[in-house]
Amino acid sequence: MSISESSAPVTTGSPSQTELGPATRRRPALSPSRAGDFKQCPLLYRFRAVDRLPEAPSRAQVKGTVVHAALETLFGLPAAERVPERAVDLIPPSWDRMLAEAPELIDLVPLDEREAFLDEARSLVVAYYGLEDPTRFEAESCELRVETELDDGVLLRGFVDRIDVAPTGEVRVVDYKTGRAPREMSESKALFQMKFYALVLLRTRGIVPAQLRLLYLASGIVLTYAPDEDELLRFERTLSAIWKAILTAGATGDFRPKPSRLCDWCDHKALCPSFGGTPPPYPGWPEGPAEDAPGFEEIVE
Repeated sequence: MSISESSAPVTTGSPSQTELGPATRRRPALSPSRAGDFKQCPLLYRFRAVDRLPEAPSRAQVKGTVVHAALETLFGLPAAERVPERAVDLIPPSWDRMLAEAPELIDLVPLDEREAFLDEARSLVVAYYGLEDPTRFEAESCELRVETELDDGVLLRGFVDRIDVAPTGEVRVVDYKTGRAPREMSESKALFQMKFYALVLLRTRGIVPAQLRLLYLASGIVLTYAPDEDELLRFERTLSAIWKAILTAGATGDFRPKPSRLCDWCDHKALCPSFGGTPPPYPGWPEGPAEDAPGFEEIVE
């Protein structure tokens, strides 16, 4: 299980990118979350992808990771065993494995709050069964790392919660959302993520997924979308344009802040010039091998 597209990677003992020498600093790849960061605020992108400033995960993010890990384990069981009771039993060991990997998370969920926290995660797993029955199909893969490089050199990378392949060959991309169903703006963001994965599958497998499926566990709502190839090719051009803008900013260090109501939730507000702060000196655009680590939200959104 990896604890690592809404925040920067969590520090779990390995050096952050700002602590590495110039020769070993890795150039970022484009993920759904990093693309979203740049669209939201170029300076936020810089802080997360270039400076690699640490951000503490929220309790909700950690809970989401626990639920994702339990569902991943669930699909590793024989179909007949994927019943709600077994899924609920997978929550505590998923939390224990996370703590073993990142012991500092115990401060986020103190011992006296542990059962309430685990009950919240259990309730999301139970809610999952109101959306689909995992005993009736097999997943091709869970928490799959996907990657491709576009013709113009843009390296795309992300993690897909689940890919299903029907006996007739149709592919379905599934993403679990542990928060509530989105408003229109957030729904567009979620579909951006799913189109990203669909494009990677088009480029790596030569197929257009028949369905993009978002399962909102807290709301009991399923959103589905059927992309077409022309749409994905237009989306590819959008990603290329975003990457071109990122590289232009990377060459000059001119990652400008873009204030919005989301600034109130930004971990780096104190460093933002829009609020009287001063960013750290620009370390330069990383030119080494592409960064492997996903953002924490690649796992938990």
